[in-house]
Amino acid sequence: MAEYEIRDDRLYTKTHEWALKESENRVRVGITDYAVKKLGDIIYVELPEVGTEVTAGSDVATIDSVKASESIYAPVSGKIIETNEDVVNDTTKIMESPYDDGWLFVIELSNPEELNSLLSPEDYRKLIEEEEA
Repeated sequence: MAEYEIRDDRLYTKTHEWALKESENRVRVGITDYAVKKLGDIIYVELPEVGTEVTAGSDVATIDSVKASESIYAPVSGKIIETNEDVVNDTTKIMESPYDDGWLFVIELSNPEELNSLLSPEDYRKLIEEEEA
């Protein structure tokens, strides 16, 4: 199995987004190292508008690579309060640093309980192992 970075300080989705809880009601969101490696060279990113209300599991952003166009889903419900315009102008930030400089947006949680339905780092590792098998 290939090596993928999975950080223990965040939660994950089955669709390969990560969520980092920054405060009681703020979650920073991006895509995982696994997703980046599966996509290949990312050439375009479309982020949601600040102020957009999103629901958990809804399609909120798009990433185009040389291989495919993929939807990015909201891991939790709430309002988009910040987007990372740097990745729109320089998509290599996502490829080189998916957990740091390559984050996509911040959601102000409307229902913090939804975090409980996300995958732990251990469960996400199992998911990748199953997908790679």
